[in-house]
Amino acid sequence: MKPLMLSVLLLCRCLAAQSSAPAGERHEFVIANFKTESGTVLPQARIVYGTYGKLNADRSNAVLLPSHYMANFHGYEWLIGPERALDPGKLFLVTSELFGNGSSSSPSNTPEPFHGPRFPVTTIRDNVEAVHRLLTEELKISHLRAVVGFSMGAQQAFQWAVSYPDFMDRVVATSGTAKTYPHGIVRLEGQIAALTADPAFKDGDYTSPPRKGLEAFGMVWAAWLYSQEWWRRELWRSSSRPGATFEQVSGSFRTRFSADANDYILQARTWERHDVGTTAGFGGDVEKALRSIKVPLLYMPSETDLYFPLTDARYEAPFIPKCTLMPIPSLWGHTAGAASNPADAKFLNENIGRFLGGQ
Repeated sequence: MKPLMLSVLLLCRCLAAQSSAPAGERHEFVIANFKTESGTVLPQARIVYGTYGKLNADRSNAVLLPSHYMANFHGYEWLIGPERALDPGKLFLVTSELFGNGSSSSPSNTPEPFHGPRFPVTTIRDNVEAVHRLLTEELKISHLRAVVGFSMGAQQAFQWAVSYPDFMDRVVATSGTAKTYPHGIVRLEGQIAALTADPAFKDGDYTSPPRKGLEAFGMVWAAWLYSQEWWRRELWRSSSRPGATFEQVSGSFRTRFSADANDYILQARTWERHDVGTTAGFGGDVEKALRSIKVPLLYMPSETDLYFPLTDARYEAPFIPKCTLMPIPSLWGHTAGAASNPADAKFLNENIGRFLGGQ
């Protein structure tokens, strides 16, 4: 796996040791002349995706799991397995990778005239449209059992429910909202500012990685990833090597982010622009867009998420007709929505499994 340094996944080592998820198969889907919402046309738009299990004869057992920030298609293996919510012995699981993650079309792997800082800012809707084409054109899937997403995957899950309200039976969103609200944009802009302040960044046309900027980016990220109580109780000890100190753990964030800087920025811009209300037909009204969701939706914010605060979920949930709001009782902040510890893994798997089973 490329060293994309996925903050959540690196801190799930305790779960990895217990993992019973089968290995997924990697695939790639190419779209010719893909037009983004910005109007830019990419001559070739590549979507990397993974599959687990087998598609049944009538293609009725598929579940989509769209990836989160800088993640690859392995990012949902905490949810996949015979004893977990998604059994690949019964389901066909498709895990898609976002534009900008370094494997799907990204600033770092796209030739000129769209290389580096010239790559267009892609939206959550751009990603949903590309994956819709992947499902319908390549896999010949016209309906999904469910869309399940964490973080930016949850953003995609909400967009699927608005853009294609009849395409799935159910939706699950963990640690993510239907819109990025102004405080979230300010946070992301702070991280981008820390990265781009490095003189080596050179407006995105760097010849070597802007290491000081990446270190600063990592430290800003660290302050938001977990709850204040998580730090006070030193819960980091449960996923650190024996004898690790606070200084070592906090300092490790300086070297956590080693992927391409323009890729980090592209996905942050995608995150910032997320708003289901700006979907065609809703005139910028997020409440109207949420009211249009037809299917049952399990909304699972983390009680201590600083990226997507619980108050944002409490604002959105009443507008969704068939919404079950179920906060994750955790001190693990944003990472709770990706099972970053055994208690949250149990809570998520049990409740998502029950919900998808129609109970």
